[in-house]
Amino acid sequence: MCSSYNVLLIGSDQRKGDHAGHSDSMMLVHVDLNKNEYHAVSIPRDTRVHLDGYGYTKLTSVQYIMQSTKGQKEGVEAAVKAIGELTGVPISYYVETNYWDFQSMVDSVGSIDMNVPFDVALTHPWYKENKDKVIKAGNQTLDGKMVTEVVHERYSLKNGEYGRQQLQEEAMKGIVKKALDPSNIGNLPSLINSISDFIVASNMSTSDMLSLGLAVKDFDPNKQLSYHQLHGEGKSMYDDILKANNSQIVLVEQQLKEIMSKYF
Repeated sequence: MCSSYNVLLIGSDQRKGDHAGHSDSMMLVHVDLNKNEYHAVSIPRDTRVHLDGYGYTKLTSVQYIMQSTKGQKEGVEAAVKAIGELTGVPISYYVETNYWDFQSMVDSVGSIDMNVPFDVALTHPWYKENKDKVIKAGNQTLDGKMVTEVVHERYSLKNGEYGRQQLQEEAMKGIVKKALDPSNIGNLPSLINSISDFIVASNMSTSDMLSLGLAVKDFDPNKQLSYHQLHGEGKSMYDDILKANNSQIVLVEQQLKEIMSKYF
């Protein structure tokens, strides 16, 4: 494993028993072990991209259409390729999980402390009993079930998808801090061995994950992680897969190039 590389984290909406899912959340992370610096950027799910053989569509649809027609592995690899072409940077590793496995992953480290930046009303929860519950802004101790609900919500948020990206950033910080807590470091090898149970797809081996975990054991996400967002204009545009117009995001190309060239 090199000392500097990019890792793509994908959260899909694939449900148990399904053979295909949409890329519902995507975060690209740059790891620089020499400098102990880390940068993360969220890729909007509705970003307009080109899929070879199909035309223009939403990024979220790439994985679904390729899994439906080609297979599970081909779907996630197509999503990775699309993001690589969009950003213009190499992606060395990818890790995909879904919401159910993400919940189990959080529970494997116990509840986490998460800084919720604003009130979150659960309008489209995974679990019916959580309908219309409100998670208040501030530091909250949440179990896997509730973390999963929070990072899924976007409909009630003032900034929609961009607000959800902020929630996902804070959840990631909370998970990393809990996993790398001094009291858990001794359990890190067994924890990483169990991670494979919560991953839908990845090209990282268990030894790759363990090496990364041990290398960042002193990592402080509040000081060493810089988070970025890619902005764009929402437009109603023709989707070549759906053969109809839908809402898509056209990223600001100059901002995209600047962030990628400077941090990734």
